[in-house]
Amino acid sequence: MTDLTENLRRAEGYIAHFAQTGVRNHIGGESVAAASGATFDTLSPVDLKPLAKVAKGGVEDIDRAVAAAKEAFKTWSKMPGTDRRKLLIKVAEAIEANAERIAFTECLDTGQALRFMSKAALRGAANFRFFADKAPAAEDGQALRNATQMNVTSRRPIGPVGVITPWNTPFMLSTWKIAPALAAGCTVVHKPAEFSPMTAKLLVEIAEEAGLPRGVLNLVNGYGEDAGKRLTEHPDIKAIAFVGESRTGSMIMAQGAATLKRVHFELGGKNPVIVFDDADIDRAVDAASFMIYSLNGERCTSSSRLLVQENIYDEVCTRVAKVAANIKVGHPLDPETVVGPLIHPEHEAKVLSYFETARKEGATIATGGKKVGDQGCYVAPTLFTQARNDMTIAQEEIFGPVLTAIPFADEDEALALANDVDYGLAAYLWTADLDRAMRMTDALEAGMIWVNSENVRHLPSPFGGVKASGIGRDGGDWSFDFYMETVNVSFPRQAHRVPRLG
Repeated sequence: MTDLTENLRRAEGYIAHFAQTGVRNHIGGESVAAASGATFDTLSPVDLKPLAKVAKGGVEDIDRAVAAAKEAFKTWSKMPGTDRRKLLIKVAEAIEANAERIAFTECLDTGQALRFMSKAALRGAANFRFFADKAPAAEDGQALRNATQMNVTSRRPIGPVGVITPWNTPFMLSTWKIAPALAAGCTVVHKPAEFSPMTAKLLVEIAEEAGLPRGVLNLVNGYGEDAGKRLTEHPDIKAIAFVGESRTGSMIMAQGAATLKRVHFELGGKNPVIVFDDADIDRAVDAASFMIYSLNGERCTSSSRLLVQENIYDEVCTRVAKVAANIKVGHPLDPETVVGPLIHPEHEAKVLSYFETARKEGATIATGGKKVGDQGCYVAPTLFTQARNDMTIAQEEIFGPVLTAIPFADEDEALALANDVDYGLAAYLWTADLDRAMRMTDALEAGMIWVNSENVRHLPSPFGGVKASGIGRDGGDWSFDFYMETVNVSFPRQAHRVPRLG
C-alpha cells in the first residue's frame, strides 16, 4: 500500500464516475434511475461531504426488478450446474481484477480502514469461488430404500429471492449472500443499505461484464420503509436473506408472513470473550483487542464483552487499555490507520451516547470515551471497566470500537454472565483446560464458538446465531438448504395392494 496522498488520488479516480452519473439502480441488465426520479446523497464519513447521488427506489422499481428476476429464473434455474460454475468463477476472477477499485470505494463510502478493506474484495471473490465449485452438485440428494420403495431426493432452486445487506463491510457481506443464491440457481433482487450503496453497484456491473446473464442479479437502492418493505412483501419473492439489526429482522418477518416467505436472518450480537486465569494472556489480549477494534467495531461477531477471571482482571484490562490507546485513528485510506470514521453521523451519535450512559451507571472509562477531531465521524477506541452485566453497555449492541470488561469469579459465573443477554451469535473462550472448554462450549448459548482463537472463518462450516441473533445458517451446504427446496420422488420396488373404495 502506498501513502495517503497517492491513495486519495487513486480513490478519486475510482469514484469519479459515481459523482458524475450517480449510483443508479440496475434492473434487467440496465443501469436506470428510480422510476420517480428521486435521489438521496451518500455521504463519506471522512468529512461528511456527498460522494454521489443515489437512486431512491420504491414500489415500482422493486416490481420491475422482481419481474426481471422472475423472467431470468426460467433459464438460469435450468442451466446445468457445471455451466453456472464456469460463469461464477469468471465473476470471482473479475472481482479479483477489480480488488483495488472495490476497496478504495468501500473505504470512502463506509469509513473502514484500507488495511482491512484491501482484503474484502478477495474475500468476496473467495465466496464466489467456493459456492461456484458447489454448484454442479447443488441439486444432488439421496437414494433411500426399503423393501417396497426407492425414494430419491433432489433439490431445486426456490425461485427469485430478495437479499438485503447492511452498511458494514457491504461488499463482502453481499457476496456471502448472493454467491450461494446464484450457485443454487436462484435469481436475486438486492437492496443494499442506504448508508453504503456504492460497491453493490460495482458488484452487479462487474458480474455482468464477466458474463452473468441480464436479470439474474438486480439492484434497487432505497429505504427500508418503501423499497425494502415492498421487496419483503412481494408475492414473487420466495425468500428473504437479511443481515442487520434484530428489530429490523422482526419487521421483515412480519412483512413476509402474508406470503409465507422463507427468511434467513443474520442479526446482532453482544458476544462474550471469556478469559480464564490459565489462558495464554498474550494471545487472549491480542485476540480480544482485534475482534473489537478492527473494522471500527462495526461487525456482528465483535467480542464486545470482555469477561475476565477476577484474579487476572486488572492485568488484562490494563493491557487491553494500552492496546486501545496506541491504535491509530485516522483517514481510512492511510495505510497506518486501524480505526477509521464510523459509518454516519446518526450512528456516531448513538455510539457517543453510550459514554454518558456508562458514567451514569457507574462504569469506568479506562481509555477513549470521546470523539476524535472536529470533522467526520471519528470515535476513540474505548474500554469500559468495573462494569456489571446488567448495565446498558453490557446488554445493548453498541456497534463501535467500544469494549465492556466484566470480572467473574469462577466457571459458573462466567457461564451465567455470557448467556445473560438477548443475543447469541458468537462466543470466544480462552482456557488451557480441555475439560472446561468442553463443559463451557456445551452450555454457551451461541451459534458459533471459537476456543483459543478469534473469528477465523472456514467457508464450509455453518455461520449463524441463536436467540435474537438470527435464524438459519450460512456456509457450506447450509446455504443451499435455504435457497433450495428438497423434493422426494417415490418409486415402487414391488407391486403393493392399492386400497379400493366405493
